[in-house]
Amino acid sequence: MVRQNYGPNIGQEKLTITCMISLYCKKKHGQFEKQLCVTCEDLKRYAIARLILCRYGEQKSTCEKCLTHCYRKDYKEKIKNVMRFSGPRMILYHPQMAIKHLYKNIFHHN
Repeated sequence: MVRQNYGPNIGQEKLTITCMISLYCKKKHGQFEKQLCVTCEDLKRYAIARLILCRYGEQKSTCEKCLTHCYRKDYKEKIKNVMRFSGPRMILYHPQMAIKHLYKNIFHHN
């Protein structure tokens, strides 16, 4: 049986990636915050599924620091584009979330 993760750390990661994809879609594709385009909605579903099934569970680091890259090649490129665009902008749109993510990225290891 596959272990599924629904703890607070995974919840925070899901919220962060959702905000990053929403920001990307809004700025790049002209979508409204609550409505993603088909491509971004697909990416969001994929990213959340990867988080739910993450082998590290609640001890998960940020994806950037992860030892096991679990994304398929096509989705990996898409999420890299989202993170490159949205990452620096998160401090303006979601400052608390950005600070939490930066802290985790610097101080947490798998």
